Amino acid sequence: MTTSRDDSRELNTALKPFRLVKFFSFFALVFFLVSTFTLVWLISNHTKKMLLERSEAYASVMAQNLNHQVFQQFVVPTLLRYGTIALRNPEQFRRLDAIVRDTIHGLNMESVTIFDREEGVVSYSTIKERVGKKGLGTAEYRKALEGESNSVLDLEGSVLSLLPGGEAIHCRLVTYIPFRQEKGFSREPGEIMGVFEIVQDLSDDFRALIRLQGVILGTSVLIMAALFIGLWFIVAKADRIIEQRAEERRRLGEEGNHAERLGGLGEMVASVAHEIKNPLGIVRSTAEILVRRLGKAAPDQVRLAAIIVDETSRLDAVVREFLDFARPRKMEVGEVDLEKMLGRVLEFIRPAAGKNAIDVVLECEAGLSIPGDENQLYRAALNILMNAVQAMPEGGGIRINAGRHGRGQVVIAFSDTGPGMSEEVRRQAFTPFYTNKTRGTGLGLAIVKNIIEAHHGSITVDSSAGQGTTFWVTLPAS
Repeated sequence: MTTSRDDSRELNTALKPFRLVKFFSFFALVFFLVSTFTLVWLISNHTKKMLLERSEAYASVMAQNLNHQVFQQFVVPTLLRYGTIALRNPEQFRRLDAIVRDTIHGLNMESVTIFDREEGVVSYSTIKERVGKKGLGTAEYRKALEGESNSVLDLEGSVLSLLPGGEAIHCRLVTYIPFRQEKGFSREPGEIMGVFEIVQDLSDDFRALIRLQGVILGTSVLIMAALFIGLWFIVAKADRIIEQRAEERRRLGEEGNHAERLGGLGEMVASVAHEIKNPLGIVRSTAEILVRRLGKAAPDQVRLAAIIVDETSRLDAVVREFLDFARPRKMEVGEVDLEKMLGRVLEFIRPAAGKNAIDVVLECEAGLSIPGDENQLYRAALNILMNAVQAMPEGGGIRINAGRHGRGQVVIAFSDTGPGMSEEVRRQAFTPFYTNKTRGTGLGLAIVKNIIEAHHGSITVDSSAGQGTTFWVTLPAS
């Protein structure tokens, strides 16, 4: 428990700087995104303001030109000819209309309207339906009557209009400018005769502005999304790496503790086995002498002495197994002819396999050799195959395939058609002292694993209940 708490504290200590970096990374990402939106808003507002100022200045210049053209080419000649201005007169109206249209021809003007001084009556408009109507004067019209030029923006649409189904983008700038009497070369403003209403259609300019705003926003969002996804993957990968390292540390700690326990247990087993081995040998020798003597003096008692010999032989084999696990024999490395070694194993198990009606097949790549201790490898293969024979008392099949795999590796597959293993048994297969047999030490596969790993190889098992079992042994090739 203390080790677990220490590992947890060390993991949290290691994670603190990373969590801080992750927090600042996400905070910076959000900050940049908000800053981008704010910058886009400021840029678009500034651009819109400049557009309005430019359009108002343009309307003011146009109104001055209209004021001059209308006064010089219409007001003065009409007063000299008719003595009064009456736009109900078709000839006067056509003349004024021609002057206005000639002046604004080719310019971005939606309409021009001239209001009379009295009651906001429309004296003239390029929109004929408005001519003669009263009450169209607004607060802006009244400001212009007082000599103050002003504008009002009629705006519909936003960045959302770029989305499918968004509202149409429409922008009109309506400018009201006093229509003054000109006084020749005098710099003083003349008397206000009416009000010009100049309507400019800025929809194209505003649409271009919104598109620019949309492009900037879209590009910013895409860049931020890409950065966020990249950061997310980096953070996720870092999380996985840290978790894997923490898991590896926990696993190594558990393996170290397990190895330490096994080491202590092995020393104890070796000591006990060594103490048992000598007395056991004496008991066996004595029983064998009794068998020989009783065979002459009391033949009917020989069976009892023979039982002692058999059981001491079995116990001797168990003790040897304990000693082999606790104190593995020193390896005598040489070139091992794999086909020859596996053939020896098959010759040994054929009697037991034949007794259980088990077919055994060996397929080995010709000329296959590996560096190692032939006797130990023989014992490892024998243990695997004897387990397979014992697992199929009603008959079945065993298949051994050996061949090169990749560069510098040999793979041996030991397959049987037996009852297979449950998940729990498969997971514990190489655990020392674990067995599902009524008799046995549970050290057979543990010893096999030790032998294979001593040869710088690996062993795994594939099995499921009712599907047979396959042991995969991988060893370095010569």
